[in-house]
Amino acid sequence: MTLAELENADKRMRQKWYDLVMAEQRGASVQVLERMYNSYVLAMEEYNRCSEEYLREQQAEHSPIPVKQKKSRRSSSKDASHKKLAS
Repeated sequence: MTLAELENADKRMRQKWYDLVMAEQRGASVQVLERMYNSYVLAMEEYNRCSEEYLREQQAEHSPIPVKQKKSRRSSSKDASHKKLAS
């Protein structure tokens, strides 16, 4: 999901809301307003899906990859398998 795709989903949602408000002010029928409201809700749900996908992708890009570190073994005086060589 690109930022441009997310912005387009936002614009579609806002346009649906604007169209609904203007239709109500012009005195559109209840049936028309209900259809327009349903269209707005679908656009809002699409925007929410796009937003969640975009955020997941951004977090995945910026989250560090965990690196397993090997534990170092310290030799102790009790460990007879490791002998110090004279140099």
